[in-house]
Amino acid sequence: MVDGWMADFDYPDTLRLRAPRRPTIGDAEFRAAMAAMASTVHVVTARRGDERVGRTATSMLSLSAAPPSILVSIDMVSRLADVIIKTGGFSLAMLADDQGEIGNAFAGRMDPQDRFASGEWKSWPSGNPMLLGAVTAIDCEVIGAIETGTHVLFAGAIIEAETTTTRSPLLWQRHHYHSLTRQE
Repeated sequence: MVDGWMADFDYPDTLRLRAPRRPTIGDAEFRAAMAAMASTVHVVTARRGDERVGRTATSMLSLSAAPPSILVSIDMVSRLADVIIKTGGFSLAMLADDQGEIGNAFAGRMDPQDRFASGEWKSWPSGNPMLLGAVTAIDCEVIGAIETGTHVLFAGAIIEAETTTTRSPLLWQRHHYHSLTRQE
C-alpha cells in the first residue's frame, strides 16, 4: 500500500461512462454553458518526420506534480491524435494575449499546411514544434491515454518547459478572445 492506496491497482485504459439516470441538457444548452466558462487558449502540436500538425485547444489541465504532467483532450479522429499516438509525444503552448491570430490559424481558419506560418516556431530537442513568445511552452512524453467516446485524453509528462512572467495569457469566453486586466 502507498498512502492508503494499493500500489498494484490496475487502472483501466478506457473511461467507461454509464448512461445518466436523469435526462441531460440539450446540445444548445451544453454549448451555452461551456461558452460561459473562460479558459486559457493553447496550441497543441506534434511532429512525425517532416509533418507538423496542431490544433487550438482550451481543454487542458495540470494533472500532477509527481511526475510533472498535464492532460489534454484531442478529437480522436483528428490527424493530431493520430500523430501523438504514433510518436508518443506532443507540445503545448499557452498563447499570450497578443497571439489571437495564431489561435485562429490552428482553430481551422487557415489550411493545415499553412498554420505554422503564424507565429515564430522552433523545435524542442524531441523535434516537436515550439512556439516562441508563448506565456508557457512545454514538451511532453505521453505517459497515458484514455478514450472517452469522441476524444482522447492524453496524459503528458513534462520533459521541457519555458515560461515567461512578462506575458499575460489569451482567454476564450463566449466565442471571443479576452485578456486579463492587471489590477495594481
